[in-house]
Amino acid sequence: MLKSKFLIPLLFTLLVVACKKEKTTWGSDWVVPLVNDTLHIKQLENDSTLGTTSNGFYTVDLSRTVLNIGLSDLLEVPDTSIVQDYVLVVPSINVPPGYTIVNEIEEHQINIPGAQLKRIRVSTGVIRVKVFNPVSTICFFNVQLPGVTKNGQVFSQNYSVPAAIGGQPGIATAELDISGYTLDLTGENGNSYNTLQSMMVITSDPAGGSVLITNQQVFKVEAKFENIRMDYARGYFGQRSFTDTTNYALNVLDVYESGALDIPGSFVQIEIENGIKISAKARITTVKNTNASGNTVALSSPQIGNDILIDQATGSWSTLTNSATQLEFTPTNSNLEEYIENLGKEHELGFGIYLNPWGNVSGGWDEVFPNSRLKVKVKAQLPLSLGMDDLTLRDTFNIDFEQDKNLTHVESGELVLNATNAFPFSGQLQLFFLGENGAVLHTVNPVEKVESSVFGVLDPISGLKKKQSQVAIPLGISVINDLDLIKKVVVRVQLDTPDELTGNNVLQPIPAAAFMAVKLKANFRLKAVL
Repeated sequence: MLKSKFLIPLLFTLLVVACKKEKTTWGSDWVVPLVNDTLHIKQLENDSTLGTTSNGFYTVDLSRTVLNIGLSDLLEVPDTSIVQDYVLVVPSINVPPGYTIVNEIEEHQINIPGAQLKRIRVSTGVIRVKVFNPVSTICFFNVQLPGVTKNGQVFSQNYSVPAAIGGQPGIATAELDISGYTLDLTGENGNSYNTLQSMMVITSDPAGGSVLITNQQVFKVEAKFENIRMDYARGYFGQRSFTDTTNYALNVLDVYESGALDIPGSFVQIEIENGIKISAKARITTVKNTNASGNTVALSSPQIGNDILIDQATGSWSTLTNSATQLEFTPTNSNLEEYIENLGKEHELGFGIYLNPWGNVSGGWDEVFPNSRLKVKVKAQLPLSLGMDDLTLRDTFNIDFEQDKNLTHVESGELVLNATNAFPFSGQLQLFFLGENGAVLHTVNPVEKVESSVFGVLDPISGLKKKQSQVAIPLGISVINDLDLIKKVVVRVQLDTPDELTGNNVLQPIPAAAFMAVKLKANFRLKAVL
């Protein structure tokens, strides 16, 4: 039910519309709230990026790990089949029950490109074994892999293989998990590499009869190593290189247009953490960034473009200690401030890591352990103290007004921004209204600005200075008349960090609790047409 205070105006309106043939018009004032929000620094970046100092001001941590490799990235054991077979060296022989037909060891080469491995430990993997019996009685196969051990026990499996039938050999198969096994790859004499041994002992069935064996019959064992993953390896790993160009974006800086930003002395550090026992060197080939205006700044320093020696890790299984090689870029040894103050949106880091660049200098004692990693880290920590001088940011928003002067429409109006600012910077706004093709139809320059907190009043509860500002953004008659043509609005803001006493722009630290509370409303004068 309508409340009584609305009933009389409503009836009056209906009577006027019913009794008159021409359109009826009248004006009314409307206040439309558009935005009521509070901006904190932590809304702009994730929590891991921002830290605080002991006195309550922000620091920015832009650390990243751009390379992180381990044993599986350095070496891979391909699926490998080893085959051991036996054929009589005489035309034929008649063997009695329980006779040992074969007892011999063979060596097999594993193809591991570029590496000469002497010892590995398998973290996961299987062996698929297939045994062939060509004679007409059951045979017992004992398959051993000398040098393949777990808890001191040599890999050994026994198989009862059925007799051959109609010239077709009897076959036995098995799939065996070899996770946790250590493989000695030095061969029977202990001075080789990439070499597996196999031993085959074949005995005729003790409960069977005598059997004739000819040199046309082949006793065979096939062992296929599949999906082998290592967590330890020793040997010579070959000369290997890892080169990359890593790109990452700071999209929050996409709004930069022009102006100056001053950031206090800070540092960028590139750290190479080596957990493998291999000789190595590194080279940083490029460090550069490009801002939203397309300007690129490359970091220049004697440490870029030259080889850097990387120490090996030291220790062993439980005592492994990583080496750390650090390159530190500061305003005194590089153009770091120019690099940072370019406000790069796109960042690029090019680097190379080169293992065993001088060949096999370790005598085959390269080692990688389960916890060995080779990492390249970028560390950039800087106090969030900013000095701004007409630092200009801009962003574009899509809008779509429906404005028909023959119907109810906006006659005049303004946007009003009320701000409570606890940040130590001020901002001067400018708005550009664009048409369908991107052409600027109107420009609005508010006289007022959002004032810096340094000119505000100290809040004894929060310990922050806060400044109240009101910015009126008039929408003139020319803008109102073109509302239906306006498709985009560009918001441009010039930021400054004025000193409280002189008004000159200076470095200002950002308090950890800093915020800006904004309320945006529209004051419209509507012309109603019925």
